[in-house]
Amino acid sequence: MIWLTWRQFRGSAATMAALLVLLAAALALTGPGLAADYSAGIAACAQDNTCDRFYDHFFGGHDTSFMALSLVVLLLPALAGLFWGAPLITRELEAGTHLLVWNQSITRARWLAVKLGLMGLTAMALAGLCGLMVTWWADPLDRSAAENLALMAPLVFGARGIAPMGYAAFAFVLGVSVGMLVRRTLPAMVLTLAVFAAIQLAMPLLVRPHLMPPITATFELGRTSVDSISIPRDGGANPRISLRPAVPGQAGAWVLANDLLDPSGRVIPDGGEGAVVATSTTSGPCAPTAASGDGCIVEINRLGYRQQATYQPLERFWPFQWIETGIYALLTLGLTWLSFWWIRRHLS
Repeated sequence: MIWLTWRQFRGSAATMAALLVLLAAALALTGPGLAADYSAGIAACAQDNTCDRFYDHFFGGHDTSFMALSLVVLLLPALAGLFWGAPLITRELEAGTHLLVWNQSITRARWLAVKLGLMGLTAMALAGLCGLMVTWWADPLDRSAAENLALMAPLVFGARGIAPMGYAAFAFVLGVSVGMLVRRTLPAMVLTLAVFAAIQLAMPLLVRPHLMPPITATFELGRTSVDSISIPRDGGANPRISLRPAVPGQAGAWVLANDLLDPSGRVIPDGGEGAVVATSTTSGPCAPTAASGDGCIVEINRLGYRQQATYQPLERFWPFQWIETGIYALLTLGLTWLSFWWIRRHLS
C-alpha cells in the first residue's frame, strides 16, 4: 500500500521538492549578503543616529522579494489542500476505482491511513522547511520592516517559523474531508479554498490576539508613537495628532489598540483625521511658526496627554507560533477522525 501510494504521489512530490531545492539555493546565495549589508548599515547609522532612515532605505530595496517570499509560504499550505487533499477521495469516487480498491485485502481505513500519513507528512515537511528557510533569510528585513509588516503583524506571522507546517497539515486534511462530503473534485477544491481562507482570516482577527493576555500601558508621546501633527497655518484651531501603531521601547510589537488619552485619562476619538488636542496654536511651541514639531510634542506631554496602547510584544512570537500550530494540530486531528468515521459509514 505504501509502495502504491508513493507511485501515485511521487510525481507531484518530486516537483514540489525540486522547486523547494531551487528556492533553498536562491536563499542560501543571497541570504549571507543580505545579513552583511544589514550589519554594515546598522554599524554606520548608529554613529550618526540615522537608523530610521536606514531601515526605510534597506527595506525599500528588498520589499518585492520580501512580499513575494511571504506570499509563497502563505500559498503553499493552500495548494496542498487544493491539489493533494481535495482530489484524494473524489478522484477515486469519480473514476469508480474505489469499488475495486476498497474490496481488496486492504481495508478502506488502512488505505486512508497510508494516504493521509504519507501525503500529509510530506505536505507538512515541505511547508515547514519553506517557512523556516524564509524566516532565516528575511530576518534582517523583519528587523527593519515598518509596523504593519513587522514579524508579529498578521500578514507576516503566518509566513514565518513553524506555523506553515500546521497550516499545511490542516489544509490537506480539510481538503480530504471536504472531498468525502462533496464527492466532486472541482466543487471540493472551491469549498476547501473558501473554508481554509475563512479560517486563515479568522485566526489573526479573532483568536491570535487572545492566545496570551495582551499588555495595556500608557506612554509619553514621542517620535516613536506620533505619526504626524496637523497644525492650521493661520493658527487659532486646535492641532490634531495621528498616532503610529508603535510602542516606545517595544520594537516589533503587534499593536491591537492605540489611543490618545486626554489629561483626565479619557480616550480622544480620532475620527480619521487625528485626535484633537486642546492647546494654543496662535503662539508657543504649537504655533505654525514653530521651528519643528518636537517642541509641540513636548508641550502636549506637559499638558498631560498620553498614548495608551494594547499590544502583544515581539518576545511572544515563538510562544504564539507553538500555540497556534497546536491549535491547527487539534483541528487536523478532529478532521482526521471525521474522515475515518465517514469513510467507514457513508462511502460505498
